Amino acid sequence: MTGQLKLIAFDADDLAVISAHVQDARVHVADIIWRQADKRLVIGLSRPDWDQTLAGHDAPGRLVSALRFDRVLACKSRQIDHSQPDQVLELIGIDFYPGEAPGGAALLMFKQGGAVRLDLECLECSLTDLGADALGGEAEQADDPVPSRAPPQPRS
Repeated sequence: MTGQLKLIAFDADDLAVISAHVQDARVHVADIIWRQADKRLVIGLSRPDWDQTLAGHDAPGRLVSALRFDRVLACKSRQIDHSQPDQVLELIGIDFYPGEAPGGAALLMFKQGGAVRLDLECLECSLTDLGADALGGEAEQADDPVPSRAPPQPRS
């Protein structure tokens, strides 16, 4: 495994960098945690190790990572069945739509057609790698039933 990332986004350009790193990440529905009282959304995900891909590895690994949005005023989802916690979604990317400064909306789009929209007081997002994903082998597909792992606990 290459070095673990810790990225922070405070504007749309920063968020575009995080979006590139989480492209094709696998997310269990159970690992999408909306903490309304804390104004925080935390998503545990298994993302491709893009550094290994760029280095030419034949079978690049995956990394367990935590994606966190703070200062979230509202969280809405579309075409995500929260009654199916073991369902695996594949993240396409994240876009930011500015609103009344410094706020706006972040849109997380999934390959299966689902989306999560976050209304933000201001953009404050972080991506933290937690280690290699021993369960996320390349043979696993987003449509395969995979046991859910406990989501990472956010650090204050």
